[in-house]
Amino acid sequence: MAMLAELKCTVCQAGALPLDDAQIKEYLADLPDWSVKEENGIKKIWRIFKFKDYRSVLDFTNQVGLLAEEQDHHPVLITEWGKVTVIWWTHKINGLHDNDMIMAAKTDLLYTL
Repeated sequence: MAMLAELKCTVCQAGALPLDDAQIKEYLADLPDWSVKEENGIKKIWRIFKFKDYRSVLDFTNQVGLLAEEQDHHPVLITEWGKVTVIWWTHKINGLHDNDMIMAAKTDLLYTL
């Protein structure tokens, strides 16, 4: 995962093909705490991060937000007491792209209990 987390997001062009199931499975081997779910035919990668208090939840949410701005790739962040749900996918292609996997790995590096 460290190698994946060291990569930088690239510009995704409209019309690029989303990752196929085999590619997703290969990435998930390096992202064992992440899951793929499909909503309205769009595959997304998601993970729930748990915390002991709300302050930690807010700090993590802000760190992910800053990372997203830095990489110009933005997730859905659901911030609740004790947990943050992070969902990555690429809107331009209505599916998963290498960038989503890179960002999942980078998000993992931000997480400390």
